[in-house]
Amino acid sequence: MGNELILDSLQRRMRAMHSLYEDATATMDVEQVNHVERDSVLPIAFSLFHYVNMEDTAYVALSGGEPMTWNDEWASRVQMSIADHGKERTPAEMVEQRIGDYDAFIDYMTVVWARTEALIAETDPSTLGDVLVGRPLPAMVANSYSARVAGGAGITRLDAMECWWYQHGLRHMGEIEHARALVGLNGMTS
Repeated sequence: MGNELILDSLQRRMRAMHSLYEDATATMDVEQVNHVERDSVLPIAFSLFHYVNMEDTAYVALSGGEPMTWNDEWASRVQMSIADHGKERTPAEMVEQRIGDYDAFIDYMTVVWARTEALIAETDPSTLGDVLVGRPLPAMVANSYSARVAGGAGITRLDAMECWWYQHGLRHMGEIEHARALVGLNGMTS
């Protein structure tokens, strides 16, 4: 029952977090999302695209290799000013991030959420301890939050779901909530 309970909790938490992004995007417009408060402050567009695209990227590892949703067709529809989630770039490089077609971005986000939630629902609880990234951790992962969480064998499926999806998503929702105040909007939660 332990792994089933953990998976059920994760599924509910992911749905709740996704609903915060849905509420946030429904109450912002493209000008607010693309607003730059001052030099070197990333726009909401960065946090939105970065997280959604990273959730999509992590889906590949967690699904066993199914392709990402993001492809050339989505890129042409969404029209990101920088077609990159920015994980390997500096904030100075990503300050110019803008969303071109906000409705298309929300469509992309909705597809990513649905795939993630379906994958969690289909996950066999007995696989939560499977090691996805073994030690020694690759350089790209070695300095990440998930590396700090990883056990002796490496990053497990549960570690990956918790770190790459849930905790990463909440981190960026916090940025979005703060940035909403800078464009005159309310926060999402109390």
